[in-house]
Amino acid sequence: MVFKIPEIDETQAPLLDHLIELRARLLRAFTALLLAFFVCLYFAKPILGFLVQPLLDAGQTKLIFTKLYGQFFVELKVALWAAFFVSFPVIANQLWAFVAPGLYAKEKKAFLPFLLATPVLFIGGGALAYYVVMPTAFHWFLGFEGTQGGVEIEALPNSEDYLGLVMQFILAFGLSFLLPVLLLLLNTAGIVSRAQLVGARRYMIVFAFVIAAIATPPDVISQLMLAIPLILLFEGALAVMYFTERKAAEEAKEEAAEAATSVSE
Repeated sequence: MVFKIPEIDETQAPLLDHLIELRARLLRAFTALLLAFFVCLYFAKPILGFLVQPLLDAGQTKLIFTKLYGQFFVELKVALWAAFFVSFPVIANQLWAFVAPGLYAKEKKAFLPFLLATPVLFIGGGALAYYVVMPTAFHWFLGFEGTQGGVEIEALPNSEDYLGLVMQFILAFGLSFLLPVLLLLLNTAGIVSRAQLVGARRYMIVFAFVIAAIATPPDVISQLMLAIPLILLFEGALAVMYFTERKAAEEAKEEAAEAATSVSE
């Protein structure tokens, strides 16, 4: 009996090509993440030293770990967390290289600013959390130390809990600062209009405070420091939409005038 290799339908070939390319892109992204992880693992202690600086600025000079393997896993988490940030340009580049060939030139031109703005806004949100919010919040938390009812109360934060809190702050602020990118993408795609968002402004204010209450520790200072920038970013997105829609209307008017002129000729 002779077995024949089944021929691939021509309609399936492009799909298989895309899957093969996707696998190659994912492999490159994973390789970049893995290499960055080992490099960051070597520098895990200095990176952790950078992350504990807001705690030092607040006056706390000691972290503890209650499990023998606790600090080891803390350094692994620090290395993986830092590796993602280091390798993000490569991961984003591979994602763009996979998606871009399927876009028209006009779509590429419209999408590229959002791709460039994403890391900038995320880093901006993370920087606000690291340099402003965390020192302020930690100073307020440590203010509960002292003698109460004749009992000495001292803060002895766990290194694992502290790292989780730092990551929560940075991710919450970084991801929240991507709100303008999401709104502008929805507006560019025609899913929502500026008028609809203006009408939902009051709900957006409530939404900002709900997100701040969920994403930050249960203290008013941290929540206000996230909710207020979210509202300002929402207003900034509305301002960008105003100028974008105005420019699009002017271009449409010019194209209509040119079409009318060509018809009359």
